[in-house]
Amino acid sequence: MKSIKCASLEGIDAVSIDVESTFTKGLPNFSIGGMANAAILESKDRIKSALLTNDFKFPPKRITINLSPSEIAKKGSQVDLSIALLIALQETKVELKDFYVFGELGLDGNLKDTKSIFVLILSLVRQGLIKNVLIPKESISKVATIPNINIYAVENLNEAIEFFNKIDKSLYKVENKIFNYENLNINGEKFYFTQQYLNNFKEVKGQVLAKKSALISAAGNHNIIFEGSPGCGKSMIAKRIKEISSPMSLEEILDIAKMESLQSKQPNFMPQRTFISPHHSSTKASIVGGTQIGEVALSNHGILFFDELPHYAKTVLEAMREPLEDNEISISRVNSKVKYPTKFLFVCAMNPCPCGNLLAQSKECRCNTIEIQRYKNKISDPFLDRIDLYVTMNEVTKDDIGDVTSEQLHKKVIEAFKLQKLRGQSELNGKLSDIDIKKYCILTKEAQNILDISISKFVLSFRAINKILKVSRTIADLDSKEMIDTSHVIEALSYRKR
Repeated sequence: MKSIKCASLEGIDAVSIDVESTFTKGLPNFSIGGMANAAILESKDRIKSALLTNDFKFPPKRITINLSPSEIAKKGSQVDLSIALLIALQETKVELKDFYVFGELGLDGNLKDTKSIFVLILSLVRQGLIKNVLIPKESISKVATIPNINIYAVENLNEAIEFFNKIDKSLYKVENKIFNYENLNINGEKFYFTQQYLNNFKEVKGQVLAKKSALISAAGNHNIIFEGSPGCGKSMIAKRIKEISSPMSLEEILDIAKMESLQSKQPNFMPQRTFISPHHSSTKASIVGGTQIGEVALSNHGILFFDELPHYAKTVLEAMREPLEDNEISISRVNSKVKYPTKFLFVCAMNPCPCGNLLAQSKECRCNTIEIQRYKNKISDPFLDRIDLYVTMNEVTKDDIGDVTSEQLHKKVIEAFKLQKLRGQSELNGKLSDIDIKKYCILTKEAQNILDISISKFVLSFRAINKILKVSRTIADLDSKEMIDTSHVIEALSYRKR
């Protein structure tokens, strides 16, 4: 019996599998077991064709392939090459166990990339299970970005067979890619960023408070809601937060590329946050996840934007409470429970009333009190308690100008990011744990007195207090202050929903 290592997806993570083979006497037969799906079972015809068209004789024996462990469902055509190699090398004394092997076979024996190869290898590296991997040359552009792994690539089945027969395998080795983007080196770790501002804050007229709150949100990864009349610039500002977001670690860049691959997109490996904006008619399953990965998981390390917030279904908004609070979400399926990380920046925009004119000075609101109350009640207090910044925007006037650029704001975000990392924070201020809040959010005596008075006066919840501390920490970082003082706490309190 021979075996070779491959992997299959379970949720968004890889499960290592052993592809085992036996060749016994009897009527010729070729079977694959181990809870293989249709894509794997169909590989029998691809493998036969690939072997026969490359002058290999298909063994006239009972060939049994097992994908172990058998109790886990396997899927994907990436196991084609593993099975074909076991058949082609059945009588050859070669060591196969040191390598993971991935690749889909064409009928002519050429190897093809699949959307799961990059995801599988990245997940195996994170689990510390893989050191050497053989992949199709088509997969090099993506897989070469993964660090701490020896990558070897071949173009077809013949090359794969030669690879295992040769002692010197350096001819097939692929060099890992090096990111050429601008970066910061902090405590030995690199953080990458770009300075491309296709949507610039200089195009946003007026709205000084909203732009300052967007700066705080980007610098500390704080959830934010913009409330204002139609056309005042809510969506404009939300879409520009992406380009002034904090620098990204290599791990975050690869995680985003992983999610893009799972959506059958070609990842670009740019150090820029993703921006996902589902329509308000989206179902709970599409947002949170069900049989497929939801938008909250796909937004990990990126930005999730809900425009027209009160128009989302009540069940959707209430389901958002767990991923916003715990930065992860568990989805129960028929035979398993899958957990997804959800460390995204949550940005929302909403009108003040159904007609949108409640805060307008030039237009008359057509809504009565009951309609306004019903509209506001769609958003519960527990949901709002998970929002760090609540900003009310004014109407735009003819005298308003674009007073700040994305370049200027991004520079401030990067400086605040440096301070957070130099303090030893693994997370940005908005995602600090309760223990880290006590460690990093140090207030002056006067600032603590202001906070204590506010707690009594406004009956703040424990969660709200932590939100204020985290926002205050970011405001202090933007001011390059080591401790949080009175002005920082007062400003943070001004962003609470009244």
